[in-house]
Amino acid sequence: MKFARLGPLGQEIPAIITPAGVVRDIRSITADVDGAFLAGDGLAEVARAARGDQLPTLATEGVRYGAPIARPTKVVCIGLNYSDHAAETNAAIPSEPVVFMKDPSTVLGPFDEVPIPKDSQKTDWEVELGVVIGKTARYLASPAAAADVIGGYVLSHDVSEREFQLERGGTWDKGKSCEGFNPLGPWLVTPDEVGDPQALALSLAVNGIPRQKGTTANQIFSVAHVVWYLSQVMVLRPGDLINTGTPAGVAMGAPGQPYLRAGDVVELAIERLGASRQVFVGWQDYTAGRWSR
Repeated sequence: MKFARLGPLGQEIPAIITPAGVVRDIRSITADVDGAFLAGDGLAEVARAARGDQLPTLATEGVRYGAPIARPTKVVCIGLNYSDHAAETNAAIPSEPVVFMKDPSTVLGPFDEVPIPKDSQKTDWEVELGVVIGKTARYLASPAAAADVIGGYVLSHDVSEREFQLERGGTWDKGKSCEGFNPLGPWLVTPDEVGDPQALALSLAVNGIPRQKGTTANQIFSVAHVVWYLSQVMVLRPGDLINTGTPAGVAMGAPGQPYLRAGDVVELAIERLGASRQVFVGWQDYTAGRWSR
């Protein structure tokens, strides 16, 4: 199934997208698409209601899409997980997953505006496969066990400020946790519809110029390995989001380092997970805001 959340920020309506592309309201079953919903019996209830044509349709024209998972409990990120990206950043191939955290409040809708942080000179893009946890995972016995705890997959934009991240000491988190730095969606897609997560094409363009084109087949650490590995060092809970890394083509590795500026448009896509588009704006314009925050 494909899940979406539509409406103004903080007032999103949970919905499914049928195979025919019809958007149906699932508020009769759940108040939101969140960790509690994924961990409970809601998925089966929604499937039964959809088969029985019991869910009302929702109008979508002109309606905002929110992030398809509400209030992620944490956002865990994997760095340098594609060998070509490690090479373009002059980093060694890691022997274990590189783990850092991102503030969950960075999550935005897939078509929301994204602010350039105050004093930023090196705001960068990263298209990533996002994994949403559906069941509590601690000390999984093997990577094969990861399939049982994955609730779905999502298109994720792990925006980064490279100066904050790499040139100002400390950990990576402060270059990853700026306001609005994780647009997500449009859909949360259950594993049965995605199939093999190691066979998905990813792409990203800036102002119409292709910048990233890759496949999850080239991940150094597979999705299953990442979920298993993380379960050895932290408890993964329903609603957690894992960003699994980005292929080559980021601004940091490009000639002239064409970092993002206000007015730039970034378009992203992952096979079977849909497409998103964000306009980057000055932080003053963002906080003055077209969206209420």
